[in-house]
Amino acid sequence: MINLGKTEIILASQSPRRQQLLKDMGFNFRVMHSEAEEIYPDNLEIKQIPVYLAQLKANALKSFISENTILISADTIVAVDNEVLGKPKDEADAFRILKCISGRKHQVITGVCIKTISKEISFFAESNVFFRALSDDEINYYIQNYKPFDKAGAYGIQEWIGYIGIERIEGSYFNVMGLPTQMLYKELNKLLKIKSDK
Repeated sequence: MINLGKTEIILASQSPRRQQLLKDMGFNFRVMHSEAEEIYPDNLEIKQIPVYLAQLKANALKSFISENTILISADTIVAVDNEVLGKPKDEADAFRILKCISGRKHQVITGVCIKTISKEISFFAESNVFFRALSDDEINYYIQNYKPFDKAGAYGIQEWIGYIGIERIEGSYFNVMGLPTQMLYKELNKLLKIKSDK
């Protein structure tokens, strides 16, 4: 287990899933909301987008970082055929997105930024998710009952649709939930070791 000592973690995310994952990793932290607008340059490669947005969120809160603070921010995108599928605007958009990923593979990429007063580490994790073909009734049932409007790709892997729809995953399951926990643990460990060696 990582020994944080007097170091405080700030999680720059309102996502209940990220908060739960970080808590389940054994960390105490406080949550802050980043007001950064999630807009990125058109020329970015798909894998750079969530990293760029995670850095944007971290930079918006950099004034809250002190000597004994670590700020963690993250952003997750879902992509099919090099097209980013964002959070659905409404039920019709959620249906369109789920129809788009039905019966095929899509990528879930999470970018993470870990920021201290003197250092910044950014990385991303990618998972391939394979959905079986979903019926219109299944898609509508999920949208009506789970209202996935706050989720990239219009679904939560830990919800009903994940149980009945996902055939297999290549990569980290927790990355699909919104936080690549194993990579985060490794990078935090590395960062704190550097800090303690100083």
